[in-house]
Amino acid sequence: MTKLLSLLMFLSSVAYGKTNLSLEPEFVPHEVIVKIKKAKLNSLVKNKNFLGMKVKKSLALAAGDYTIIKSESLSTKAMMLRLKDISEVEFVEPNYIYRTHEDKFNLLWGLRNEGMNQPKKDGTLSDEEGVVGADIDAVNAWTVNKEMNQVVIAVIDTGIDFNHEDLKGNIWVNESEVPGNGIDDDHNGYIDDYYGYNFSATEAETYSPMDGHGHGTHCAGTIGALHNEFGISGVMRNVKLMGIKFLGNDGAGTSEGAIRAIDYATKMNVDLMSNSWGGGAASQALEEAIAAASEKGIVFVAAAGNSATDNDKKPHYPSSYDVDNVIAVAAHNHKDYLASFSCYGKSSVDIAAPGRNILSTYPNNEYKVLSGTSMATPHVSGVIGLYLASYGRTDHNELREKLMKTSVPSPAYRRMVASGGRINAYNLLTNTEIPRRTPDESQWKTLDLSEFFESEHPYGKNESLVKNFTVEDAKYLRVVVEKYDLESGYDFLTFSDENDIVVERLSGKGEAYLSEYVEGDTIQVKFSSDYAVNAWGFKIKEIQYIK
Repeated sequence: MTKLLSLLMFLSSVAYGKTNLSLEPEFVPHEVIVKIKKAKLNSLVKNKNFLGMKVKKSLALAAGDYTIIKSESLSTKAMMLRLKDISEVEFVEPNYIYRTHEDKFNLLWGLRNEGMNQPKKDGTLSDEEGVVGADIDAVNAWTVNKEMNQVVIAVIDTGIDFNHEDLKGNIWVNESEVPGNGIDDDHNGYIDDYYGYNFSATEAETYSPMDGHGHGTHCAGTIGALHNEFGISGVMRNVKLMGIKFLGNDGAGTSEGAIRAIDYATKMNVDLMSNSWGGGAASQALEEAIAAASEKGIVFVAAAGNSATDNDKKPHYPSSYDVDNVIAVAAHNHKDYLASFSCYGKSSVDIAAPGRNILSTYPNNEYKVLSGTSMATPHVSGVIGLYLASYGRTDHNELREKLMKTSVPSPAYRRMVASGGRINAYNLLTNTEIPRRTPDESQWKTLDLSEFFESEHPYGKNESLVKNFTVEDAKYLRVVVEKYDLESGYDFLTFSDENDIVVERLSGKGEAYLSEYVEGDTIQVKFSSDYAVNAWGFKIKEIQYIK
């Protein structure tokens, strides 16, 4: 099985089954990105064949000079070893591959959740109802949006079907460019960039950002599908969507394509970049491209990832870059808790947004339901777009603070995202901050259990144990886990409140651990194991409460 096929299988299964979370980042073989020290470019590339390598392409970007170097015989690692000590080289790194974040389901609810039922795979409705109001509150937001500014949002993805009937009225065009004449009419360095540009390595022969995959068109529709008599409605009624394609029709792209795409959007001075993709390891070139956009006041919204892992412990790029303009987005479902596939991070992921069962536009005037943090990201892009249309560009840290303080808090997000909540467009536009209730740490009291709640040591395969703990009239409850040793990422202790809202999932190893608290007098603890490794297990002997 090829590495590419293995990664495709990994990405398609992260929300549903056991996967190899230690999979190494994918990159273009025999190819690296080199940043050249200032004024050193000519001395490095004057000889087109050096050290057994060749210069594929030189890039003069806002963040500096870069060169793509390839070799027919040397491995990527060998190339990096040969290049890293050359005096003209500032740094060298692989040309990483990024992919879309999507999983397919059925149903639209993100703009206004009225508690609708969810469909099953055969198209019939299940009994699974949503939570009324667990949405971005778009309808109320539209009543207060001033739309004083024309906002341009770059959808950096697989392109956009700019001919889609539900999108074409909101598609950005470069009025200084004559489409299809093969000339750089506006002298910006890009030929025929009328609807944006195509930086995909697999379709380099065309400049058009037409979407041959579907992912980018789906994201674009969530941001800005027309409010007309058919189809769907986007978060924004009045927006200009710039198509920037670096992910090919197979859904994959490279570091080179990503940094060139971001650089183009930066040079064209868009207001926001929407990025529903990720993968690879930390790339200094990519981080610098994002930082260059930040310096121009451009917001960079990024998907947190679909591997259901903690980004605080295992970063996901580009959402985990510590750059002021990066807003990292997790996905929540219609029942108002984090989607099972979504990555999370108490410090590294900013906010949650609708990302499961999202209906949106698809190429050739079609519509499709997809799920993923890819689908959550354009919801946040659209909401921030509404804010920018009303108030103009804002300091990135100030915008982030407003976004987080106006989010709707829920126990389901308390340890999952930095804001502790999901995005709310109306609150953001009206600067309505939602108070966070937290218990007084000095008031906790401990109750020893008459009988321990514990697993067998070691526990068995496919086990499921459930225990409810109740303290009458308690306002807050939490559990003291004396010891736990569980297969990390696969076997869990799950803590829920009396409404079955999950507040924490615990895995790995630890001792004397205080669980996340629930509000109310009952906390449920559930242990579940899979079919593989059997570890020591867990032991609970105390609970804590506040009355």
